[in-house]
Amino acid sequence: MNRILIKNAKIVNEGTIFEGDVLIENDLIVEIADSISLKTSDCIVVDAEGNYLMPGAIDDQVHFREPGLTHKGDIESESRAAVAGGITSFIEQPNTVPNAVTQEILEDKYQIASQKSFANYSFMMGATNDNLEEVLKTNPKNVAGIKIFLGSSTGNMLVDNEAVLEKIFSSTPMLIAVHCEDETTIKNNLAAFKEQYGDDVPVTAHNLIRSAEACYISSSKAVALAKRTGARLHIFHLSTAKEMELFTNKIPLEEKKITAEVCVHHLWFTDEDYKTKGNFIKWNPAVKTADDRAELWKALNDGRIDVIATDHAPHTKEEKMQSYLNAPSGGPLVQHAVVAMFEAHHQGKISVEKIVEKMCHNPAKLFKIEKRGFIKEGYYADLVIVNPSLPWNVKSENILYKCGWSPFEGYTFKSRITHTFVNGELVYNNFKVKDTRAGKRLLFDR
Repeated sequence: MNRILIKNAKIVNEGTIFEGDVLIENDLIVEIADSISLKTSDCIVVDAEGNYLMPGAIDDQVHFREPGLTHKGDIESESRAAVAGGITSFIEQPNTVPNAVTQEILEDKYQIASQKSFANYSFMMGATNDNLEEVLKTNPKNVAGIKIFLGSSTGNMLVDNEAVLEKIFSSTPMLIAVHCEDETTIKNNLAAFKEQYGDDVPVTAHNLIRSAEACYISSSKAVALAKRTGARLHIFHLSTAKEMELFTNKIPLEEKKITAEVCVHHLWFTDEDYKTKGNFIKWNPAVKTADDRAELWKALNDGRIDVIATDHAPHTKEEKMQSYLNAPSGGPLVQHAVVAMFEAHHQGKISVEKIVEKMCHNPAKLFKIEKRGFIKEGYYADLVIVNPSLPWNVKSENILYKCGWSPFEGYTFKSRITHTFVNGELVYNNFKVKDTRAGKRLLFDR
């Protein structure tokens, strides 16, 4: 029997922090108490004195690039980076090559992950203008949800047929996750900048081309469609102040039919950072203004935004160093997301309890993930120990992404993840990832 005893931890769970011990047997948490005494010969003891013990983070939006784009990243490399960053479960998006738009292609991705993933995994089924029959075959028990691009991004899976959208929204009981940017607005904005600059459009125009208006037009339409059809809608990577008026904090998360997500980069960077970071912070939707960022933080803390995710989307340095118009959008984040939020905690922007709520509890709740996202007896032992005062500097030699770079490179974080457990296996310990692919397929209580 695999038995691990975590002692003297500051356990963060369901809005409280309390000191105690946690006993793991095989893949489950079997006991939580003020003090648990066992012979050291009966178990491995991990002393977490002075450190936080939190559930493993659940990242509901990643692009791990397999199959078809594995020069940028793959399930093995990016899940290794994820567990080093305290993310123990991920939900991956369908814009790989080929796009995951049939049940057969979707299942192929699960087979790859079953052999290669360090973290628990699920994959979204992709919707297109002409695959409704395939979408409706999706099993709600073992697939996270349906992904729809309402604005084109990497992979160009744009769904722009209004009748198809209406049918998907009204036909599936599954969670529908959407990327919201209005294609017509973006095209018109881009044409205006090309008229001014030709092919030398500066990256500082990115948030003006993929504008706040483009985001709001699309997300407000999606919300209206969900309200009309009764669909279960989850809007990914919100980036603007105006969009915050579309969401409520008046009802509990479990009763919400329309939920909201924000990503780490939209909470961290602003349009001022394009001058120094350039294409390395080029994301879709774009990083917006300091005022937008401030409103995102406000909505996150007051409950209008439900989840913090990464939209982890690696590209090679060479791809990013092209001109603005040629450089792809997206960047790697899973290794640094949790510590970035702890940095925000040090800056007084968010409590530790709220970090755990938004990165662990709420993804588990809104996707109805079975037995994960909480520190509870009988739940899977997906656990992370965070030392809040052990500084470390992000540099090329400790970046685990296959692409080899990070938008945080050169930054010194005050907090460090020291241990990550996935299904009771210690998979990461102080900058070393063990060669243990402990990930399991996520299941859903639906």
